Amino acid sequence: MTIGTKPSKPTLAAVAQEACVSTPTVSKVINGREDVADETRARVLAALQRTGYKTPSQRRSVPSRRAVEAVFDSLNSAYAVEVLNGVLEQAAIADMEVVLSVTSRQSGSPLGPEERAQRLIDEGRSGMIVVTSAFNSGQLNAFQRRRIPIVVVDPLNPPPGDVFSVGASNWAGGKAAAAHLLALGHRRIAYIGGPESAECSQARLHGYMAALMAEGISVQEEYVLAGPFRPSNGVQAMKSLLALDDPPTAIFAASDSIALGVLAEARRQNVRIPEELSLVGFDGTHQAAESVPPLTSVSQPLQDMGRSAVNFILRQMNGEDIDSRRVELATHLVVRESTAAPRPAAHRFTAKEAGAGNRGT
Repeated sequence: MTIGTKPSKPTLAAVAQEACVSTPTVSKVINGREDVADETRARVLAALQRTGYKTPSQRRSVPSRRAVEAVFDSLNSAYAVEVLNGVLEQAAIADMEVVLSVTSRQSGSPLGPEERAQRLIDEGRSGMIVVTSAFNSGQLNAFQRRRIPIVVVDPLNPPPGDVFSVGASNWAGGKAAAAHLLALGHRRIAYIGGPESAECSQARLHGYMAALMAEGISVQEEYVLAGPFRPSNGVQAMKSLLALDDPPTAIFAASDSIALGVLAEARRQNVRIPEELSLVGFDGTHQAAESVPPLTSVSQPLQDMGRSAVNFILRQMNGEDIDSRRVELATHLVVRESTAAPRPAAHRFTAKEAGAGNRGT
């Protein structure tokens, strides 16, 4: 009597036969090698799916449910935490796990783009969400060749047109911040931006410039500074601005984190906000509401951005035909206690007064 046997597991040879290619070609595709024609790669990937072939690492660890990897440059800002909360909330609704990784802790990682992309597949990830991190064409190509859904949120460099991205109306937010200060009567308004290459910071700068130019005000080069989205940038920029012969009466900071650094340096230099200097931030985080004084800030829908990123991943996974590859959510200005009309000209704050204030402490 013949006892029924379990169907054998698909082999590389079976996949090669299914795709009408050689076994070494299948191996090249699995390992992310670039020396394979696009049409051949597509045939092999389709054959892998039809046959159900799994790599050894996939067979060792089969996830119980879908998982998405969320990649942040760091998690030491309220901005990152808010976006992450949105990702976690939407992923929970979709019954999807979230695996978190921080690029600032991976500087010594030996994995190249191909190995990183293959590891994602081997570990059962359904896609990747990249938040405020720089990326290069090699990394994107490695993911796209393997058909891994990817979404970028507020990227530091402009994404290619075929990459899905989520952001906020940065230009409109920058214009609203500067327009608010102009309406209060300020004319000497500085901008402390993020990295010069950061697309979101550039958009906020252009909005600020548009508001000033609409009032016939020239943008002064010494009033525009750049640096990381960190409080340390605000501290250093504040020192530079106060050292000018004609310092600004108001500052628009490109993030709440930068604005918090400005507040800290203002306290050290006995500069009263908003009596002597008005300040606007950007992000609308809880830190802005809880600072002293509470910070006027352009609010971004940060949790909605995280939710939208997860929805983009899900729609790609489901093979939907998506018309737009960019989601841009609206910002709005929240006015609090860090902005006021400038003092009369005779009583405006000067760099010389700052020095005197420091000597008196």
